[in-house]
Amino acid sequence: MDSYDFFKSRAPKGDDGRLAASQHLIASAEAGAITAITTNPLWVVKTRMCVTNRGDQGAYRGLVDGLSLIARREGIRGLYKGMVPALFGVSHGALQFMAYEDLKRRRIDANPSRDKERLVSSTVEYMIMASTSKLFATISTYPYQVLRSRLQNQQTESKYTGVVDAIRKIYRLEGFLGFYKGLVPNAIRVLPGTCITFVVYENLSTYFREHAR
Repeated sequence: MDSYDFFKSRAPKGDDGRLAASQHLIASAEAGAITAITTNPLWVVKTRMCVTNRGDQGAYRGLVDGLSLIARREGIRGLYKGMVPALFGVSHGALQFMAYEDLKRRRIDANPSRDKERLVSSTVEYMIMASTSKLFATISTYPYQVLRSRLQNQQTESKYTGVVDAIRKIYRLEGFLGFYKGLVPNAIRVLPGTCITFVVYENLSTYFREHAR
């Protein structure tokens, strides 16, 4: 949220004092790219730890052990496996914030008598908009998560030579639905956290605006 707000604050506003949907998209993409580059090594370790048992040969004892072993055995490139799909995944956050901001703008415009500074005051409304924008972004970009997980889970033997090869093999062996494996559990997992995050963020933003005067 901090990096998104930073890039959003630097974007020029229109005559109505608002940002266009494309500006929200760009600000979110910039923030997402920085996050993806910074956190990719953590995702590599997390993905591998999720698919191995503690007693398995080569299993990581923890985050630091995983990072050090990957760096020694596979080099820096090993820490950034799946980076290309992760950068594609920046579009997930960008689409989510663009959709959320557009829904919020439409809700405000639908009730012009409401004080614009208070935005949308209902917690239920925030939750509906947050979940709707999250589902939209998830369905639109979920295949990148499958690609990233498949590529990051490769250690000594490489089943896929790269992103294009992974796309071809998944489509040939598993069909179009292969790119959406685990979509429903993933949506159930992320929606509660998304709703809580946006509700807390919007209410705190409103509180600080009102008490900063």
